[in-house]
Amino acid sequence: MGVARFDVLGIGNAIVDVLAPADEAFLDREGLVKGSMTLIDAAQAEGLYGRMQAGVEASGGSAANTMAGLAMLGGSAAFIGRVRDDGLGQVFSHDIRAVGVDFATPVAADGPGTARCLVLVTPDAQRTMATYLGACVGLGPDDVDPAQVADAKITYLEGYLWDPANGKAAFRKAIQAAHDAGRRVALSLSDAFCVHRWRAEFLDLVTNGGVDILFANESEIAALFETGDFDAALQATRGLGITAALTRSDKGSVILGGDEVHVIDAVAPERLVDSTGAGDLYAAGFLYGLTRSLGLARAGRLGSLCAAEVLGHYGPRPQVNLAGFVDGRY
Repeated sequence: MGVARFDVLGIGNAIVDVLAPADEAFLDREGLVKGSMTLIDAAQAEGLYGRMQAGVEASGGSAANTMAGLAMLGGSAAFIGRVRDDGLGQVFSHDIRAVGVDFATPVAADGPGTARCLVLVTPDAQRTMATYLGACVGLGPDDVDPAQVADAKITYLEGYLWDPANGKAAFRKAIQAAHDAGRRVALSLSDAFCVHRWRAEFLDLVTNGGVDILFANESEIAALFETGDFDAALQATRGLGITAALTRSDKGSVILGGDEVHVIDAVAPERLVDSTGAGDLYAAGFLYGLTRSLGLARAGRLGSLCAAEVLGHYGPRPQVNLAGFVDGRY
């Protein structure tokens, strides 16, 4: 196993987010479950977009957000994801490269347009997402270069990628390539509804050596182990024998690894505006800490600091230089 070019290679859906405020009555009228992610088609996306309040467009996608955060912390990051050669595809490509992420996946010349996620933010900062995957569904195993995977210390996979069959095949190819090269694989469970759809397959991945590092929030880990008791889910996670970061919103997070268990306090933002991307940025801070051998507790603290930054504004990308959290400037 040689020296890695990248700290982390992220593989996931390349999406442009459209964020707008909404009340719960709007969610009810649209048939959307608060806090969930619902897949929609192109016609539904156009209709919902037309009924939303004025919004803010920002490049997003779970793994892409994490890679952007990692690069802003000073880490070396790469991303694999598919966009179309359209306006939103240009926005996404420019934004992710501008923060220092290596993004070389060829754009699609035809087929569905670049994906977009319509994010409805209620006054409690909770986000409800309706996602048109568009060009994302074209991502497949041919987009995964085993040499690039081998050139990353950790390959980070978002659970949403498990929905389309092509994405699942890319997922499996990346896991095999990483482990063949002696590298580690990290998985984000992404969404409790995603876990419900694929629970048996996710459980197989985490119990049979497919995953080395697991990210999940309270509802996701409860769904994975079919329990409403966080402590029971925590103990089940410990039994996996892998590194895990379990986030609990304002209750902080719990980090597991070997014989270590660390309870990390949440960092309160100056004001709570939008939770979009908070979990993604937590993963960025944690992965940075892991790849810099800072220890699990420090990695968790960095994750909390990064998550708090994006809670204070609309959009999933940080608005300050995250490297300040590493060197103690703020």
